[in-house]
This record gives sequence, C-alpha cells and structure tokens, in this order.
Amino acid sequence: MGALDHLSNIFDCSSGSSRLKKRKQLQTVEIKVKMDCEGCERKVKKAVEGMKGVKQVDVDRKSHKVTVIGYVDPGKVVSRVAHRTGKRAEIWPYVPYDVVDHPYAPGVYDRKAPAGYVRNVQDPQMSYLTRASSTEVRYTTAFSDENPAACAIM
Repeated sequence: MGALDHLSNIFDCSSGSSRLKKRKQLQTVEIKVKMDCEGCERKVKKAVEGMKGVKQVDVDRKSHKVTVIGYVDPGKVVSRVAHRTGKRAEIWPYVPYDVVDHPYAPGVYDRKAPAGYVRNVQDPQMSYLTRASSTEVRYTTAFSDENPAACAIM
C-alpha cells in the first residue's frame, strides 16, 4: 500500500462507520422472465442496461433467460426487471439434468423447463432417493456383472 493510499484512508470523509469500503464482486446473475416478442426482449434489456454496475446483458428469448454480468446485487436486478417491465421475474431456477442425482423424481422434473434442464431443488425429502440401505446394496451387488463370484446361483 502506497503513501497516498494510506493518507486517503486516514482522511476519509465519506459517511459510514467503517473505514474500508465494501466493493461489490463481479458476478453473473441469471433471471427467468417470460418474453414473447422482440418488444419484450428490448424492454427487459433496456431495463437492466440502465443499472449502475452492469457490464453485459445477454437475452435468450427462446428459453426466457436473461444473463447479467457486472457488479450488481441479484435481488436488485430481479426487482428492477419486475418493476420496470411489469413482468414476473425470478432467479434462474434450473440446472442441467446431469448435475441432479434423480432428474425425473417428483418435484425436480418440470415440464416448463428448457430442454436439458430440471428444477434445482435442495429438498431434504429428496435425499432418501440417493441413499441406499445396506440390504439394498447387498441385493444389488449379489447379481453384479462386475463381480461374477458374488452370486452362487449362477
């Protein structure tokens, strides 16, 4: 830290109790907004581009997805889109189906999701699908092709 930085920190006249300024992190915010036409797409893009800290805005009308890159707060981006456009906006709720253990389980599979995506659910009730009991493991490994000596019947 140089001498000028040290002096500017000492003689900081900004309002606030902390001497160190908190800087927002560069992040990518993905939002789901229903868009039907080019007019909707322009309206959403214009609403987000006007925000302070926004570096890049990508709009994919087909999958109803808006990607914002910049020094922004995700909650503020969602509220600004909802307020300026009058459309319902939410944080992108989908993940690729390869990431999820059971993509076709109830509550995870969503018909409205774009192709290759399922709903991101962190539900404790879904965890029972991923754990197998010791008896289930014994039965499934008894007839395994990888261990032919495990089955005495064959």
